[in-house]
Amino acid sequence: MKPAYYKITIALFIIATAFVARLAYLQLITDRYALNAANTSIKTEYVIPQRGIIFDRNGKILVGNQPSYEISFTQNLMKPDFDTIGFCNLLRITKKDFINKVASLKKDKYYSRLTPMTFMSDMSREEIARIQEIIFKYPAFSIVERPQRKYEVSTSGNLLGYTNQVNESYIKKDSTYYLPGDIAGITGIERSYEKELRGEKGMKYIQKDIRLRNVGPYKNGTLDREVVSGKDLTLTIDYDLQRIAEEMLVNKHGAIVAIDPNNGEILALATGPDIDPNLFTGVDKKKNIYRLSKDTLYDNKPTFDRALQAAYPPGSTFKLLTALAAMQMGVMDEKTVFPCGGGFFYKGKRIKGHGGADPLIPSIQVSSNCFFTYAFIKIIKKYPGNPSKGVDEWKEIMNSFGVGEFLNNDLAVGAKGRVPSGDFYERRFKAIMKASGSKKTNFTDWDEMSTGAIYNGMGQGDVLVTPLQLANYTAAIANKGWYYTPHIVKSIDGKPNPDPRFKNKHLTKVQNQKYYNLVMQGMEAVMLRGTGASLRSSDFTQLAKTGTAQVPQGKDNSIFTLIAPADKPKIVVAAVMEHAGFGATWAGPACTVIAEKYITGTLKREHLYKKMINASFMGEYKRQWYKEHGKPKEDLDSIKLKKLQDSLKLINEKNSAKNKQPKKLT
Repeated sequence: MKPAYYKITIALFIIATAFVARLAYLQLITDRYALNAANTSIKTEYVIPQRGIIFDRNGKILVGNQPSYEISFTQNLMKPDFDTIGFCNLLRITKKDFINKVASLKKDKYYSRLTPMTFMSDMSREEIARIQEIIFKYPAFSIVERPQRKYEVSTSGNLLGYTNQVNESYIKKDSTYYLPGDIAGITGIERSYEKELRGEKGMKYIQKDIRLRNVGPYKNGTLDREVVSGKDLTLTIDYDLQRIAEEMLVNKHGAIVAIDPNNGEILALATGPDIDPNLFTGVDKKKNIYRLSKDTLYDNKPTFDRALQAAYPPGSTFKLLTALAAMQMGVMDEKTVFPCGGGFFYKGKRIKGHGGADPLIPSIQVSSNCFFTYAFIKIIKKYPGNPSKGVDEWKEIMNSFGVGEFLNNDLAVGAKGRVPSGDFYERRFKAIMKASGSKKTNFTDWDEMSTGAIYNGMGQGDVLVTPLQLANYTAAIANKGWYYTPHIVKSIDGKPNPDPRFKNKHLTKVQNQKYYNLVMQGMEAVMLRGTGASLRSSDFTQLAKTGTAQVPQGKDNSIFTLIAPADKPKIVVAAVMEHAGFGATWAGPACTVIAEKYITGTLKREHLYKKMINASFMGEYKRQWYKEHGKPKEDLDSIKLKKLQDSLKLINEKNSAKNKQPKKLT
C-alpha cells in the first residue's frame, strides 16, 4: 500500500511544482498578463498596413491606395459623464443616430467592452482634420487610419474585386489576425490573393495614466510589432487588351478570354456587363454593392462573372474535341466519310447541316453537324451493348482537356461545367422508361436518341463549358496535347509567382501529333475558305472554329475560338456573345481584334472594332425578359412619357407656326 501512496504523492508534487512554475513564469517573466485586454492601463493600438498595389503585366497601376479614416468605439473607456450632445455635434450626427449606432454595435456577435468597434467609417481627411484636436475629450473614441483602395481604371470590377469589412466567416478562418471592422478582399483578385495583399498589422502598447491619457510606450516599445505592408501583385493581364475586350462587351452579355498558350498566362478576362470598380469605394460603397448584387433586370447580373461562372453549350467549337476523341478511341480517322448528303438522318431524326459526304478536314471547314454527330455515335457504340463504357472513355479524354472539371487556378470563382458520364445517361434512360410506363428493367443498354446523348458531338447536347475552359482546351490544341493551368498573377513583389500549380504541364489523353495536325488543318481551312474567311488578316495567320449554339430562350449564342499565329501560337482567344447569332458575325470579330492588337500592337482593322463597340443586343435581352416577367413599371412609365413628349412636340410645332407660346411639360 505504501509504494502506491508514495507514487501518488510524488505525482501530485510534480504537478503542483509545474503549476507554480508556470504561474511564476507568466506573472514574473512574461508580459502576457500585463498586456491582457482587461488591463486598461495599457492600450493596444493596431497599425493598419497599406495593401499591396496591383499592376498589369506592363507595369500599369490598376489598384492603389488612398487615405481613409474611421472612428472606433471602446465601451470600457466610456466615462460616466460622457457628453453625448457635444460628441454628436462634433461628428455632426443626431443623438438618435448615436444611440442607434451604439445599440447596433452591442448586438454584434463579436462585441466586447474591451474591443474597439467601428463606429463611423469612410471619413475624409477634411472631416478628420476638423475633429482630431477635440476628440481627445472622448477617450472611448479613437481615430483609426485605414487605407482605402483607389482604382486607377474604370473597368474590370469583377476581375479586380473589392474590399469590405470582414464578416463572421472571415474571422473564423483566421481569428488570430482579423478583428471586427477589419478590411479584407471580398471578391476577385482582392479575395484570391488576400494574404499576400493584406500585409501584417503593426502593434503598439501605450501606457495610460489614471485619467486614461497617453504617458508613453510600454517598456519603451520593445514589445511593439512593426507594420508590414502588403505585397504588390503584377498580373498576367494586358490592360490594353482587357479594356478593348470590355468595350466590345458593352450592351452585351458574354465574355472574352485570351490566354498565352506557352505558359497559361491569362492576357484578358472580360465579362459583360462590366462593373466600374470605383463604385466599390467611398460613402456609397455599401449601397452600390447591394444594388449591383440585386440587378437582375434583363438578366444583367453584373456581379456574375460570365467568363468564369457561366457554363454554355459550346456549339460547333466542341467539334474539335469530338474529332480528337474519336480518332484517339480508334472509331474514325482522317479518311472516314459519313452519309451526310443533304443533312443528318438517323432513326427518324433529321438535323440540318452544311457539307456533304466529306472526310474530316472539309467537315471542320464547313462545320458539318452531320459528320460530328455520326462521329459521336461511333464513340457511344464503340463497345456494343455497353454504351456507358464508350461515354466514360470519352469523358476521361474531355476531362484531360480541362473540360467538366475545376481548373484549380488562382481565381476567386469558377464553374465546373459539365461532361456527362455513362451513369448520367443510365439514370436518365431509367427515368424516361418509367415515365413512359415501360416494363424495361435493363437500363445499361440505353438509347442515344431518347436520352439526347446524340447531340454531344456537335456541342449541343449535355456538355457545358465556361469561356475560360473553351480558351484553355483551344490552348491544349495549339500546344498539340498539353497546357499550363490558366492563371492571373505573374509575379509577387517582383518575384515570379511561386505557386507550383502553374509550373506543371498537364498532358491530355490525346498525344498523337498527327491528330492535332489534322484538326489544325481543318481550323486553318475555316479561316481560309470556311465559316471564318471574312475575318482573315493579311498581317498574321489564324486557326479558328466558329460556333452557333442553339439555346431555348431565344436567339442563338455566338461563339468563336482562335489561335494566332498559326505556326508559332502566341495567343488563344475565345468569345461567347449571348443571343447574338452566328459565331463568325459577332464573337469572331471580337477574337480577331484582340489577337490583332496583341500580335501587331495596333488595330489595323478598325472597322471590326467599331462594329463591336457600336453593337447592342439589349433589344433581344429585353424581349426575352418581357416575355418571361412582363414589362417592368418603370419601362411602362418611360413609354408613357415618350408618348407625352412626342405629343407635346407636335403641339409646339403647330403653336410655333401660329406664333403662340410653346407649352411646357409638367
